[in-house]
Amino acid sequence: MTEKAFQDFYADDTSHCYGCGRLNPEGLRIKSYWEGQESVCRFEPRAYHTALPGYVYGGLIASLIDCHGTGTAAAAVYRAEKREMDTEPPVRFVTGSLHVDYLAPTPIDTVLELRGRVKELKGRKAVIAIDLLARGKACARGEVVAVRVPPDWIETLRKG
Repeated sequence: MTEKAFQDFYADDTSHCYGCGRLNPEGLRIKSYWEGQESVCRFEPRAYHTALPGYVYGGLIASLIDCHGTGTAAAAVYRAEKREMDTEPPVRFVTGSLHVDYLAPTPIDTVLELRGRVKELKGRKAVIAIDLLARGKACARGEVVAVRVPPDWIETLRKG
């Protein structure tokens, strides 16, 4: 893909998340994009992401849904405001709640596809529904309630 992922627009000081931080060398570094009205992330699990031989650890699935959801929330705001993702003020979300239903064992030897849909975008709140598929079969379904943070939230956190 030649287009930039949602996460590629995050400022350096907010790019260290284990799931989506491009500056975290040990992280998952997920990448999310628009495909029409859905956000899509494709992720290839490694052997160490195992729960039982041949299957993905549920915590990885939750992390993928979580970070794809917050990234989708941010991208949805930019889209709703009809502006590019590199414009000011920056839009970032954190997780308010995460719900995951595990529908079937998720095979580890394939690319996982996450498909997100915006259910609600109102004020500081975004609700994102996500399906995680393996070989076209839904293995997990999640919902992320994301909360928009102010542009200076990192500085505020540092000050305590």
